[in-house]
Amino acid sequence: MFKQFDKLFGIDLGTSNTVIFEKGKGIVLNEPSVVAFDHQTGELIAAGSEAQAMIGRAPAHVDITYPLIHGVIANFDKTSTMLNYFIKKIQGRPSFLRSSQIYITVPCGITNVQKRAIEETIVHRGAKKAIAIEEPIAAALGAGLMLDEPIGHLVLDIGGGTCQVAVLSLGGIVASHTINRGGLSIDRDIMDYVKRQYNMEIGERTAELIKMQIGTATLSAEERSIEIRGRDLVHGLPRSIRLVSSEIYTVVNEFLDALIEAIRATLELCPPELAGDVMEQGILLCGGGALLEGIDERIRAETGVAVHIAEHPLECTALGTGLMLGVYRTKSKPLMQQDSTQEQIAVS
Repeated sequence: MFKQFDKLFGIDLGTSNTVIFEKGKGIVLNEPSVVAFDHQTGELIAAGSEAQAMIGRAPAHVDITYPLIHGVIANFDKTSTMLNYFIKKIQGRPSFLRSSQIYITVPCGITNVQKRAIEETIVHRGAKKAIAIEEPIAAALGAGLMLDEPIGHLVLDIGGGTCQVAVLSLGGIVASHTINRGGLSIDRDIMDYVKRQYNMEIGERTAELIKMQIGTATLSAEERSIEIRGRDLVHGLPRSIRLVSSEIYTVVNEFLDALIEAIRATLELCPPELAGDVMEQGILLCGGGALLEGIDERIRAETGVAVHIAEHPLECTALGTGLMLGVYRTKSKPLMQQDSTQEQIAVS
């Protein structure tokens, strides 16, 4: 079926990260979805990790942006240039999409016009064919779920720009709910908190470091602290402060409440038989937000449903595109880490 194509690729084009899967090689690239342009000449300076390292440190003539917003392409030219940069990085030349078939992930619930726009962007870069696949389906496949059965599965994909909740059955989405908030919104909330509470301004990279080092979804977590540096808004001079994890909990708590409400809203939309399946099968967490400490405990406590974290939450969506290409095969058990309390909840 695929012999007419020279190469087969799966691309998880996310707001925060772009992950590329290649036939026969697996994951070949995992880079931030960031580009740096010289706005005087319009030339690309850097993309991915190199561009991310410039955030907050670049001169005025360098424009650093995320070309995707809420999982949807906001700037087609910059997105196309970024993909071309990544292509050249992993292949040594910018033409590997030629005569290739591409599966590319998109948020669930976007319009057909938006889907076609993304497919046309990939074809414009030289691909022979591009197929848009909704992210929860790809993530579930990459995590090892069997979607061709009449059994309901609930997937919660916490990305950088959006959080998607979807109930899947027989290979399709039965009910879904999307909130236009994700890991990047948590970073901005942390920046606002530090500015409001300490009269100090910090950058995006510092906010992300705070989230990764001491971010927590539960108050019962062990108290941790981190020393950060920024610019004093009163005196204009550099200074440092120490933040503790309980402070960050208060910052992310509103986001977590919205996440729980999205799960409830999705379950209300699905048939009762599938809701019963979700109680038995549990909730699958994937995306970068699944790495937030205690988020599985928080969701389980709020919903009463067992929670599983994908073994590779950052990459399972791209792995799912590989499965859809028919090139990623595994006979191992599903790539999920099960809570020790799962059996107790299922029995009760």
